[in-house]
Amino acid sequence: MKRIFLFLLTNLAVVALLGIVASLLGVNNYLAAAGLNLNALLLFSMLMGCGGAFISLLMSKWMAKISTGAELITQARNADEAWILETVKKLSLRAGIEMPEVAIFDGEPNAFATGAFKNAALVAVSTGLLQGMSRDEIEAVLGHEIAHIANGDMVTLTLIQGVLNTFVVFLSRLIGYFVDKLTRGKDDESRGPGWGYYLTSFLLDIALGFVASIIVAWFSRQREFRADEGSAQLLGKKEPVISALHRLGQMQTGSLPASLSAMGIAGDLDKLFASHPPLEERIAALQDAK
Repeated sequence: MKRIFLFLLTNLAVVALLGIVASLLGVNNYLAAAGLNLNALLLFSMLMGCGGAFISLLMSKWMAKISTGAELITQARNADEAWILETVKKLSLRAGIEMPEVAIFDGEPNAFATGAFKNAALVAVSTGLLQGMSRDEIEAVLGHEIAHIANGDMVTLTLIQGVLNTFVVFLSRLIGYFVDKLTRGKDDESRGPGWGYYLTSFLLDIALGFVASIIVAWFSRQREFRADEGSAQLLGKKEPVISALHRLGQMQTGSLPASLSAMGIAGDLDKLFASHPPLEERIAALQDAK
């Protein structure tokens, strides 16, 4: 309960901060008696769309630790932790990045990588994954997460999300403005936006948000194939990665918080909104790779 409260409080703080910045910049006053100020609306849309995405990215490690209860391994307490640290160090060196922070969290099989910068990232694995896989398979999973970091996937996905959020905010309010003009008389326009604006903007925020989610999910799925291939390259062979994916298919994998699900080794499979391709497709892609 504490983790959920802190997560919600953090997101409310981000929204509040963006609202304050928008007020200070004056870009929240894009609707005036003189009409719609497109420049102000665009700046407002960029602030709300990209601002929230990048603030979340900058806070991603901190939020990941809170939401999953991940415990950093600063000094190995046993042979298994020593092996994990050494494996992450080795794979990071091969990938050409600084060694990320390494953590373990309680839960069903899963793992994730997060962080705003390649050389200051976080890799975390669950106790369920460590207990259910062989070391070769765990190494393949760690390679997958290191490949995400080396490919800059966190930043890329944030950019895509930010740009799409900007379009959602901009288009919903732009269309809402014109719908409002069509549904009201000229005498009412001086009173500010009416129900047509608010209702249309609200409905389009939802509808366009769904479209944006589909696009983001498609990019996320393509990124998973690259991370699988990247893991195989880091290990010098694809068999451990294929074995790890087969093993995941036999397990009841754990869910991750929404902010981390796209960066997990396993994710949702809700067709258009899936952040990960089916395991069978990932395995087939690796088998077909030269």
